[in-house]
Amino acid sequence: MNQEIKEQILQKIKDYHRIILSRHIRPDGDAVGSTRGLAGIIRATWPDKEVYVVNRDMADYLSFLGPEDSAPEDALWADALAIVMDTATEERISNGKIRLCREIIKIDHHIDIKPFGDLPWVEDGRSSTCEMVADFYITFRDQLVLNRETATLIYLGMVTDSGRFRFREVSGETLRCASVLLDTGIDTETLYAQLYLEDVSHLKLQAYVLRNMKMTENGVASIYLSLAMQKKYGLTGEQASSAISFLESIRGCLVWLAFIEHEDAEKGKTIRVRLRSRFVTINQLAEKYRGGGHACASGSTVYNRREVNDLIQDADGLVRDYKATHEGWL
Repeated sequence: MNQEIKEQILQKIKDYHRIILSRHIRPDGDAVGSTRGLAGIIRATWPDKEVYVVNRDMADYLSFLGPEDSAPEDALWADALAIVMDTATEERISNGKIRLCREIIKIDHHIDIKPFGDLPWVEDGRSSTCEMVADFYITFRDQLVLNRETATLIYLGMVTDSGRFRFREVSGETLRCASVLLDTGIDTETLYAQLYLEDVSHLKLQAYVLRNMKMTENGVASIYLSLAMQKKYGLTGEQASSAISFLESIRGCLVWLAFIEHEDAEKGKTIRVRLRSRFVTINQLAEKYRGGGHACASGSTVYNRREVNDLIQDADGLVRDYKATHEGWL
């Protein structure tokens, strides 16, 4: 799949001595895993190249991976190749200097609503960008080097972005890519423990969400986390955003939403929305409220309680119509 574009990307990587990799702000496992994973392949294959992973933020739950790289001096960017991973739009790149680079490659699995970059490789049917990195390695495995540490990073992104291989984008190709990574000897027991063991504070947040969630007539679950509540429980924005996962296992609930208040230095108070669904396609709903994403996992932004209520009602209408015209949902 996309053989020609992959060959062009490989050639660009060969051509450049200095390569800078970045991903989206507020990163998840796929963003971090794909960025560090591709960097690891490049470093192992061409030890003499200068390879940097440069971003301005990091995810707390991935701190066990250690820090990323310091940025090179500005003068060194002009003859560098930038590779931006898992980032749908240019404004979400976690690196404000990316345009200093000579060329930009984009590798992503989100719907390409705002194209950017000189050489984009986008497959929105993939379960993760890490799956694309694994596919890239497999395509050119006679020329590239993959060690266990790098395979673990790529596998981490595949596992987290696919919901442990449960989401609809998972295919036979996904599992074939995963099998190649596992063959390097990944310690899955330790990796899963790092990813999924929870602190007591996280469990207390879960209890709060289950006590305070709301449910619409047709089966939309939602939770609103105010700044005051986040302060009371000592939550970071990342921890508050994780509340969406507590609503995913309710029978008959096909869409679930988390509204997280956020203090923006430029815009004042905003409300970030995480939208998730089962069976129902929600990315167009997210786009209506200044967002976007995947069919069953999207994000958006609203600015007041009226818009919160409007979004919930629109989601309720989606679920109502889906249930009226489909069978077999749970």
